[in-house]
Amino acid sequence: AMKLMESGGGSVQAGESLRLSCSVSEFTFENSDMGWFRQVPGNECELVARISSDGTTYYADSVKGRFLISQDSAKTTLYLQMNSLNPEDTAHYYCARSVAGVATSLVFHPAVYRYWGQGTQVTVSS
Repeated sequence: AMKLMESGGGSVQAGESLRLSCSVSEFTFENSDMGWFRQVPGNECELVARISSDGTTYYADSVKGRFLISQDSAKTTLYLQMNSLNPEDTAHYYCARSVAGVATSLVFHPAVYRYWGQGTQVTVSS
């Protein structure tokens, strides 16, 4: 079965950086669109960044210019470099996979991502 496992979360001060990793097994990114989501208890799950199988990236306005999504050359590890973190970035972060070629209008919907990791907590204090 396809598996995803996040790591790299932690507690940092505002202005600091973290890099999240998502290691996958039983599939590669060649036929996948991958997303990083985050969720705060009581709020909806929010798409933070996404990279499609052709390398096209998307970033939420709230993280644009601060976060960078990338993948390794083996296409089995997804990264989210998070710089200039602020308390509003505090959330549980998840990586998720959808099949390649999801319609643009649908990519924000968690339901189109069938496989998810358990997530990693990011806490930013002021």
